[in-house]
Amino acid sequence: MTGVPASAAGGTGRPAPGGKLGAAAVNQASLWNIANILTMVRLVLVPAFVMLMLQDGGYDPAWRAWAWAAFAVAMITDIFDGHLARTYNLVTDFGKIADPIADKAIMAAGLICLSALGDLPWWVTGVILFRELGITLMRFWVIRHGVIPASRGGKMKTLVQGTAVGMYVLALTGPLATLRFWVMALAVVLTVLTGLDYVRQAIVLRRKGLADERAAEGNGR
Repeated sequence: MTGVPASAAGGTGRPAPGGKLGAAAVNQASLWNIANILTMVRLVLVPAFVMLMLQDGGYDPAWRAWAWAAFAVAMITDIFDGHLARTYNLVTDFGKIADPIADKAIMAAGLICLSALGDLPWWVTGVILFRELGITLMRFWVIRHGVIPASRGGKMKTLVQGTAVGMYVLALTGPLATLRFWVMALAVVLTVLTGLDYVRQAIVLRRKGLADERAAEGNGR
């Protein structure tokens, strides 16, 4: 599925020791590798999730359960595709672009559907989507100076966001309905805090990059 010849994996068709393929395999990584296929599955699940979520007016518990299943599968593929791409050197230009789009598309679909149905305040959806769009634009703003790595807080934010949206998708009642409120509250707090941290990192990275450029220009004179 990866398009990597057996010779690139030590002649056995299996990954080289350490679970990583050699440099030759990097150049041979096919568009149709398992990591990209999982990303494509996640993209396809976005419209499927929306259709399931809005069936029968969006309030049928059975359809909501199917929508939750689609959302859960999408979130699970998000965990595995990046790990597989890094571990087996299956990183492609398509994956670099499609993976973050798929991540944000499924989360945005969930939030917008919930707000449109009146299950989630629009300001919550606005805060989360504004943060995600803002950080994406900020990454492009500083990309010539370096890459802002995903932080532990950012990963926790993604996990809590996914859990909260998933709980709201399900037709929960009683204590679980109360619990999901607090999980979503935690998701909003983490969204804001990690967003501010990314802004700080971007400013520091850009200042350092500009300082290095000025120093290089000064040495070149």
